[in-house]
Amino acid sequence: MVETPQKTPLVFYRTRAGREPVREWLKGLDEKERRAIGNDLMRTQWRWPVGMPLVRPLGEGLWEVRTDLWTNRTARVLLCFFREHLVALHGFIKKTRATPKADLTTARNRRKELER
Repeated sequence: MVETPQKTPLVFYRTRAGREPVREWLKGLDEKERRAIGNDLMRTQWRWPVGMPLVRPLGEGLWEVRTDLWTNRTARVLLCFFREHLVALHGFIKKTRATPKADLTTARNRRKELER
């Protein structure tokens, strides 16, 4: 018997003031870049849990969705899995080989807020 794939819901982290920083970041990108990132987020939802090269575990309950953009830039969306949902915590254009500590700290702090 073939199992029907299940889509894992994805939501955007929302601040106490009601802002959605990842959604706002996405809206500031070029339409083709938004579409590429959106496609990778959708692939992540349908394949969760998924590994490399699409999703890389960062430890402490964080994962990064890795999108190579047509503009030769690299986008990352940092996620966690919380209450049966993927939560997009932070998004950025990666400019260095290693994930910047400030971006990891932002995602970790937002994940901790969810647990309160």
